[in-house]
Amino acid sequence: MLSQFLEYDKELFLFLNNLGTPTWDRLWLVITNKLTFVPLYALLLFVIYKKLGLKTLILLILVIAGLITFTDQITNLFKYTLVQRPRPCREDTMHNIMRYLAPRCGRYGFFSGHAANSMAAAVFGGLLLKPFYSKLMLCLILWSIIVAYSRIYVGVHYPLDIICGMLFGAIAGFSFYKLQIHLRKRFVL
Repeated sequence: MLSQFLEYDKELFLFLNNLGTPTWDRLWLVITNKLTFVPLYALLLFVIYKKLGLKTLILLILVIAGLITFTDQITNLFKYTLVQRPRPCREDTMHNIMRYLAPRCGRYGFFSGHAANSMAAAVFGGLLLKPFYSKLMLCLILWSIIVAYSRIYVGVHYPLDIICGMLFGAIAGFSFYKLQIHLRKRFVL
């Protein structure tokens, strides 16, 4: 049963990965680059400062650092210790039937750190700023989905890696949002 499910995951990966064309390759390589969205993060921090003040911003920077560290470390635990599922770009049977564009291919891929981190940031930021911008959560989740899909496009993650990463990221983002409420009540007010 599991092997059949993983076979479906490979088939879906090949379908989605092969939708790519050389015309769009550069765009997706930019989207998948971790540094591309530093301006977005800076803008979100600026908005947090403007709406919630300096003391809250300082506390939230610590919470966000904890969120990203937590998400990264749990992702690495799953990838390298618990699951150890090879990435598509590491499987010999996939080389001739997939498009591989990424500058490098890590060893294991379950689950996607890009998907987890971007969704965690989307949920955390969307919930935090919802009182000021009601549609921001939707925009950030759409951004996270695009970032997650980029990992399939460039050939380094299966759809299951992405879905599980996004689910984990959403849970982490929500949990750290709840944590920051408690910390703000205790240390900022």
